[in-house]
Amino acid sequence: MIEVTRFNGSNFILNAELIETIEATPDTILTLTTKSKYVVKESVQDVVQKIFAYKRRLHVTNFGEDLDDLSFKN
Repeated sequence: MIEVTRFNGSNFILNAELIETIEATPDTILTLTTKSKYVVKESVQDVVQKIFAYKRRLHVTNFGEDLDDLSFKN
C-alpha cells in the first residue's frame, strides 16, 4: 500500500499491487488492473520510489531494519 495525494490535497492509500501503468501527461495518472484511473500530485518518479519502498517493506529482514516500523511514509 502506498499513500498518494489527490489534486484537492487529500491523501489516500492505494494498493500498489494493482497499479498497471503510471503515466505523465503532464499530470501523473495511475491506471489499475481494474481499469480505475487516479490523477495524483506525485511525479511518476515519486510514485515509483513509493512502490519500491513498499516492496522493500514486504521483504524486510532483520539486518538492522525496524520490523515494527510499518508506516506508510516514505
